[in-house]
Amino acid sequence: MPIRIPNNLPATETLRNENIFVMTETRALTQDIRPLEILVLNLMPTKITTETQLARLLGNTSLQVNLTFLTMESHEVKNTSMSHMMAFYHTFSEIKDRNFDGMIITGAPVENMDFENVDYWYELCCIMEWTKTHVTSTMHICWGAQAALYYHYGIQKRALPEKMFGVFPHTVEHKYAILFRGFDDVFMAPHSRHTTILREDVEKIPDIKILATSEEAGLYAMMTDQGKQIFITGHSEYDWDTLQKEYLRDKEAGKPIKIPVNYYPNDDETKEPVVSWRSSANLLFSNWLNYFVYQVTPYDITAIDK
Repeated sequence: MPIRIPNNLPATETLRNENIFVMTETRALTQDIRPLEILVLNLMPTKITTETQLARLLGNTSLQVNLTFLTMESHEVKNTSMSHMMAFYHTFSEIKDRNFDGMIITGAPVENMDFENVDYWYELCCIMEWTKTHVTSTMHICWGAQAALYYHYGIQKRALPEKMFGVFPHTVEHKYAILFRGFDDVFMAPHSRHTTILREDVEKIPDIKILATSEEAGLYAMMTDQGKQIFITGHSEYDWDTLQKEYLRDKEAGKPIKIPVNYYPNDDETKEPVVSWRSSANLLFSNWLNYFVYQVTPYDITAIDK
């Protein structure tokens, strides 16, 4: 939450230049508050697991958040019961006339396919175009980030020689990047993907700012002006055992998979994984909600497209 200070206090300008959220007495007295409306396009096959992961992070603030879940009309859901989908999910045609303060587009297990060959690609393009006028800030995760970078800016994903799999150290490239306010100099984040986005491709696009990177995992966080679009290549929302489940699944299926990096103590898979990304994950999502949604979105949600 913001720090409330007297009007015209000399410290106000200094704090604002450092991206400290300050609220003058005048604004505090006149501020109206309502719940934030957050839309989640859940493209993961394990719907309930992903719902829980995101809800846990979005609920770890003092802000009131209303979650709406979105599914694709052009794709048949196979791993979640129809009763669950009918009870908790909406289609794009049902919500396209609404506005949302924030939106999350998750990853999806389709990264080895060309974008245009994904069965719901056209519908996803319609949704990503719609976010420009109906959402204050959209956070794209993993394949969702790759898809958005391709759709909005023509940046193509690149195949990796082997799966980027594990928990990797990252650093923030901009001292006052408010998405990473409060982060340590080095923070950890999980990755699980077969493709990547090259830095040189992103640097050709002046509208995109690179915020955080990893020597091993590459680009981690990027955004456009004022955080209208945010791209996260990793999976900070993952539970403690998500990588373990993926590892054992692929191992039992006979797929070429290495032990997750920086995950098991001494790389001993018989031991319980060490969670080294939980605090940074909570901070990432709370910073997004606070600085790029709550502070920016209008009180009259219908004014977002204006």
